[in-house]
Amino acid sequence: MANPVRPTPGFWRGKRVLLTGHTGFKGSWLALWLSRLGAEVTGLALPPATEPNLFTLARVRDTLQASHACDVRDAHAVAAQVQAARPHIVLHLAAQALVRTGYADPVGTYATNVMGTAHVLDALRGQADVRAVVVVTTDKVYRNREWAYPYREDDPLGGHDPYSASKAAAEIVAASYRDAFLAAQGVAVATARAGNVIGGGDWAADRLLPDAVRAWAAGQALHIRHPEATRPWQHVIEPLAAYLCLAERLWAEPAHAGAYNFGPLPHEAATVGDIIKMASSAYPESAASYENNSNGPHEAGWLALETAHARQALGVSPRWGLHMAVARTMAWYRAQHGGADARALCLADLDAWEAAA
Repeated sequence: MANPVRPTPGFWRGKRVLLTGHTGFKGSWLALWLSRLGAEVTGLALPPATEPNLFTLARVRDTLQASHACDVRDAHAVAAQVQAARPHIVLHLAAQALVRTGYADPVGTYATNVMGTAHVLDALRGQADVRAVVVVTTDKVYRNREWAYPYREDDPLGGHDPYSASKAAAEIVAASYRDAFLAAQGVAVATARAGNVIGGGDWAADRLLPDAVRAWAAGQALHIRHPEATRPWQHVIEPLAAYLCLAERLWAEPAHAGAYNFGPLPHEAATVGDIIKMASSAYPESAASYENNSNGPHEAGWLALETAHARQALGVSPRWGLHMAVARTMAWYRAQHGGADARALCLADLDAWEAAA
C-alpha cells in the first residue's frame, strides 16, 4: 500500500479515552500519542512493573487527564473508574503480557487477561457515551500448528501455554460481550492481534531486545535460547497506529467490529538470530551465545500473521520495515543511555514515523 492511513488528529481532539495498561511499555507510548493528538486520556493500570520504566522516564502521567492505580481483576474498582471517566472510546491494553510469567503464575495470568477483560467490558454496559472499544490481545491466540502458513482471523483459537490460552479466551469474552450486550447498545467492539513489538523504552524481562540491551550495556554476552524461532516483528508505533485507526473506523462504521491481525507482511517474519544480527550493529561490543536448546517451557517455533484483512478493511499497513524498526529501537536505547530525554525520543520517533511515506 503506497499511502497507508494514519491516526487523524481532528478525530481524537477532545475525545474522552479510557486507556487501560497505560503504565506499561505499549501503554506509555500510546498515552503519549493520544495526548499529542488532543485526546482527554484517563489511565487505569497497576504501577509500572519494571525499574526503569517508560511511564516514569517519559513523565507520561503529566500528559493524562487522570491516572488511576487500579487492578482489572477488581470488578468494583473498574466499574467505578469507568463510571467516573464516561469514556467515548476504550483501549484495553492492561494484561499479564509475558509467556514465561504465564507458566510461573497461570492462575494470575487467567485472572488478569480473561476476567480482567470481562470486568472492563461489563463496566461498559449501560454507559451512554461509549461507542468504540479495542481489546488488545496477541498474535499468539491461534492454535499454533507450526505450519508454514500465516494465521488468518478465522483460524481456530487456542494456546499451548497459559498466556496464549488466556488471550485466546479474552478474544471469546470480547466477542461474547459484543454479541450479547454491547452491539445492541451501539458500542462497536474489536480485538487486535498484534505481532511481536520492539521499540525504545521496554525493560521487561525475557524480551529479546531489552535482554540484548541489558547484556551489551553491561559488557556481557546475550544468551539466546531459540535463535531459529520466527516471529512477525514490528516497531511499537505500528500496532498503536493500527489500534487508533481501528477505533476511528469503529466510531464511523460499527459494522467493522470484529478481529484484526496487525503486523508486517507475512514474508517479513524474521528469526531471533536475524534480529540480533541487525541489533548488534548498534553495539560494536555486542556478543551473543546461540544455544538452540529445548530447556525451559514450550515456546512456538514459527509464527506469522496474514494481515490482508487490516490492509483491505482499514487501510492499515506498516510504514517502517524490519531494518528500520530495529535501527530506530537500538538508536533509542543508545541515546537514552547517553542521557537523552525518554519523552523527547518517543516524540521524535513519532515525528519520523508520521513523516514516512
